[in-house]
Amino acid sequence: MYKPDTFDWKIIALLNEDGRMPSTVVARKLGDVSPRTVTNRINTLIENGIINIRAVVNPEKVGYGVMADVFVEVEPGKVRAVAQQAAEFPQSSYVACATGESDVSISLRVRSIEELFDFVTEKLGTIPGVRRTRSYLLPLKIKDLDTWLPPNVIDASETDEDNDLPKV
Repeated sequence: MYKPDTFDWKIIALLNEDGRMPSTVVARKLGDVSPRTVTNRINTLIENGIINIRAVVNPEKVGYGVMADVFVEVEPGKVRAVAQQAAEFPQSSYVACATGESDVSISLRVRSIEELFDFVTEKLGTIPGVRRTRSYLLPLKIKDLDTWLPPNVIDASETDEDNDLPKV
């Protein structure tokens, strides 16, 4: 199993800022490294499943400005089936099986509160096995998965004065 080193994390942090950043720019920002080395490291990170390079849609810019979390209580034995069906809806940006009071956790992106209501009552609520839903509007997003880095990488960039990881 490939384990990213400090140099890899520096590259990842820069790509987190701009996934289209050319290897030449990454190499220049890191200093004393060739663009070919950067490209090879990026390819290794991709091949080992550490990172993915892809387009991330900004939901607000394409009309999906309402964000909500829905927590679903499900009949015993139907949690995975409900979660899998919920994941098929394009409004679902995140679906996970949970433990505790809720069985399934869903993050949604919709165009309006009325669309949220219709989705929860007409689509989600009609999936066999759904007992109860609780919806929460999310008026402000502070951080999302597209900028996540492991805590040890962030801690290292804040505590090591010689470490020039880009600030995250």
